[in-house]
Amino acid sequence: MDAKKLLIMESAKKSFSLFGYKGTTMDQIAKIAGVGKATIYTFFANKEDLLHEIVQSLIAEMKAVADKAIAEGATPFEKIHSAIYGVLVFRKEHELLIQLAHEVQQFGSPVTIEAMASIETEVIQFMSEHMERAIHNGTMKTCDPKMTAFILFKLYVALVFDWEKQKQNVPLTDERIMSTLQLYFDNFLIK
Repeated sequence: MDAKKLLIMESAKKSFSLFGYKGTTMDQIAKIAGVGKATIYTFFANKEDLLHEIVQSLIAEMKAVADKAIAEGATPFEKIHSAIYGVLVFRKEHELLIQLAHEVQQFGSPVTIEAMASIETEVIQFMSEHMERAIHNGTMKTCDPKMTAFILFKLYVALVFDWEKQKQNVPLTDERIMSTLQLYFDNFLIK
């Protein structure tokens, strides 16, 4: 990737993280990057395209996290758990994704809603593909992989994000989430 384009993307990530999508201007991005605004427009048509490309790069990073977790997992359930949990921790700890999630809740702007929805869609599709392979390999029971990936993803989101809100900021550990969901799903999904 072109070094200037990468610099602009990194600068935009910083600005979006600090000021949100709505509060960021192309002038701010240019100033942070130390380039003229026209330079940004040689790579990106507008702020929305810039955010879209950044989100695609974050999705690629999340997939790498999930791939690593799947490769290191011992049992099929551990692979599923580690991949979903790893992606959600990445999402929870990444400043830009925190800011985008906040902006979705606060303003509900179509651009940020679409950005967060594309992340969720990609993660579910990724997990679904791995589940299809596990079904084909005989390590997972026959099920609707897309629906199963969706259900598991939503359960993990609830446990990783929503549980803390309900329980006075007491997060669940990785081990507790895995053992709880393993209790419910291991016998239903894994052969």
